[in-house]
Amino acid sequence: MIRKILLLLEGGILVAALLIALAAWQQHRVLHKPLNLTEEYLVDVPAGATPGGVLNRLEAEGVLDQAFWVRLYWRFNLRNQALHSGEYRLTPGTTALDMLGQWRRGEVVQYSLTLVEGWNFRQVRAALAREERLEQRLGGLSDADLMKALDLLGLNPEGRFFPDTYSFVRGMSDYDLLKQAYARLEQVLAEEWAARAKGLPYKEPYDALIMASMIEKETGVAYERAEIAGVFVRRLRIGMRLQTDPTVIYGMGERYKGRITRADLREPTPYNTYTIDGMPPTPIALVGREAIHAALNPLDGTTLYFVARGDGTHVFSNTLEQHNRAVREFQLKRRADYRSSPAPAKPNND
Repeated sequence: MIRKILLLLEGGILVAALLIALAAWQQHRVLHKPLNLTEEYLVDVPAGATPGGVLNRLEAEGVLDQAFWVRLYWRFNLRNQALHSGEYRLTPGTTALDMLGQWRRGEVVQYSLTLVEGWNFRQVRAALAREERLEQRLGGLSDADLMKALDLLGLNPEGRFFPDTYSFVRGMSDYDLLKQAYARLEQVLAEEWAARAKGLPYKEPYDALIMASMIEKETGVAYERAEIAGVFVRRLRIGMRLQTDPTVIYGMGERYKGRITRADLREPTPYNTYTIDGMPPTPIALVGREAIHAALNPLDGTTLYFVARGDGTHVFSNTLEQHNRAVREFQLKRRADYRSSPAPAKPNND
């Protein structure tokens, strides 16, 4: 009797061992088999999704065979591993084990959105709205309500966000990106304010931000920024109006169609520095670190005027007489290829 029991136990153990071996072989086969793909495929893993739920979805979509074995592998080998939300890129030849490795490492697909120096906030909002891969949380809000949603109640949004290229993953929102851009601007402005020159006519960093926005719109030539800042600072010190065209254009808003007239220069708006003393009430554009640095470190000198040459650079003058000569030379007799920004750099074919 005991012998029979032992034989049955031995047989049961053998069968169990065979079943375990068969299961291990089957799991290995499923894990190492290429997924059913003939082209690139993006797996969307929303926030809160479970590995089992995503694997079941992939099986239902025909991408993965026998999801049970893959779920079992995750449960016993990666049970404490967080599954990061976002998109994962699968290509032909990718195996289920390769995919789990991407999940374990959090290799989500990265996208990017660039906020451009010199943009106004209307252009920022349009760029965010065009990005379909961002969750749109702020689209229907007024500017004031948008700033309230960002916990920035009462702040004007113009110039408050740093121009840069921001990376994001699917599942992030326009709210998330703007919070990053605001924090980045605050950091850069604080760093530059701490290293500012002495004796500047600014009461607070926000004044420097307003100045930087005018510098940003006046020139795209790096070496001119500090000199333009010097002109504006000297004008402020002697009570002379800034008289900078970009403030006129900003005050015109959507009425601006590419040119300004003498009547536009005389039209009173809160931003028209031909009609107001001092600086406008807010920035007029996004500003980069270089413009902020120039505003806080203006070039010493005696120039009080500048006029565009038509090649993207400017002629600087000490006196009104010199300035008027430059206006006659470069504005009243404009060159055929006149442009307000410098020509793009030619590609290096070496």
